[in-house]
Amino acid sequence: MTTVSTGLSPAELQKAARDHLWLHFTRMGGDAEAEVPVIVRGDGCYLEDVNGKRYLDALAGLFAVQIGYSYGEEVGEAAAAQMRELPFYTNWSYAHPRAIELAAEVASLAPGDLNRVFFVSGGSEAVESAWKLARQFHQARGERRWKAISRRTAYHGTTMGALSINGIPALKTPFEPLVPDTIHVRNTNRFHRPASETEEEFVAFLLDDLESAIVAAGPETVAIVMMEPVQNAGGAITPPAGYWQGVREICDRYGILLCLDEVITGFGRLGAWFGSELYGIRPDLITCAKGLSSAYAAIGAVVAADHLVEPFLDGTAMYAHGITFGGHPVQAAIALKNLEIIKRERIVEHVRDSEDSVRATLSQLLELPIVGDLRGTGYFWAIELVKDKETRQGFTQEESETLLRGFLSPRFFERGLICRSDDRGDPVVQISPPLIAGQAEFDEIAGILGDVLAEAGDRVH
Repeated sequence: MTTVSTGLSPAELQKAARDHLWLHFTRMGGDAEAEVPVIVRGDGCYLEDVNGKRYLDALAGLFAVQIGYSYGEEVGEAAAAQMRELPFYTNWSYAHPRAIELAAEVASLAPGDLNRVFFVSGGSEAVESAWKLARQFHQARGERRWKAISRRTAYHGTTMGALSINGIPALKTPFEPLVPDTIHVRNTNRFHRPASETEEEFVAFLLDDLESAIVAAGPETVAIVMMEPVQNAGGAITPPAGYWQGVREICDRYGILLCLDEVITGFGRLGAWFGSELYGIRPDLITCAKGLSSAYAAIGAVVAADHLVEPFLDGTAMYAHGITFGGHPVQAAIALKNLEIIKRERIVEHVRDSEDSVRATLSQLLELPIVGDLRGTGYFWAIELVKDKETRQGFTQEESETLLRGFLSPRFFERGLICRSDDRGDPVVQISPPLIAGQAEFDEIAGILGDVLAEAGDRVH
């Protein structure tokens, strides 16, 4: 029988989990005796639970574990060395070497003139901080701008400001009223658009929608446009050619800051250090987290262009915001070691070089009647599921519930595959493994997906 470092048996762990642990985004009702998956160790792209069962992690934790699970000893040595030297000090009016070094390293990797790094503890805090910074930046220039624009179905975090920016009504409703004056425009999902529509026409439609929303809101009141280079919720929604250049031009025309939420897409996930670089975007701000430390530590950041810092360098001006653990020396040491490993192992280059074979492997799933669309780039992919492939007819909410949570999620888990069956937009299966994954892992992912989705298709039809 497998035991873990706590000394508790699997049965004792299960009881303690059911009695005391509040799981995130998890339905905890139903069968009181249902087992909580208790993961006890990892290596490479694989995890093992308390009962000794192995799983291929095709979601990289939550789109986060870029270097996989085998670098704990090396990263742990960096953390231990920092613990011995300086276990903690704050970045409120003070600094320490690891935060300084990490800020310089992130600035060197970020595109353009994004040279100033404000550290936080995670993605939601980064989004909150970027919105606050945008508001105060405009105020320092004598303008009162406060509104935020994001896209429908987009996910940007769970704290109250970040949740307000989200474009997913089901996540927002339980917590209303939220922060007011957030506006949501169309995202770049083409799957359900008219087949006769050209890419140029689609881009024009999207940009007109964005500009119309800005004009309706009052351009002089809009502080920030917050978007992901490739949108996660709704299923790895990629941008059409020319879209980002149009978004940048509209933001420039109306004096609005463009913030790229790269919490997921940063640090190699798309085959570039940042999605902004991949798509030639010139953001004023970038938010990042997850891949910054490969989730080996809780750390995130806002990366700001030089012109955003200028108003805060005069006299008594100050960005009136702070996070106790932002830039924590141990977290920063871990992030530095993670970035060192990504560079040393040429992981970003590996993702870029593997993309064509990954696409070809996953494209085989398009032969299944239930698979309507495959979209994504790098190591960030989603499969959209349909009831009727000819008409692209989707599923009702009740059908999605039965398909995704009643069948797919438990069957994938039973087969030893961790991925995400999601219906925050149209029903999709998301695949986003550690960036060290090779052809063997993608063959295994495609094999299990193929078997389970074929079975699901038989049940649907």
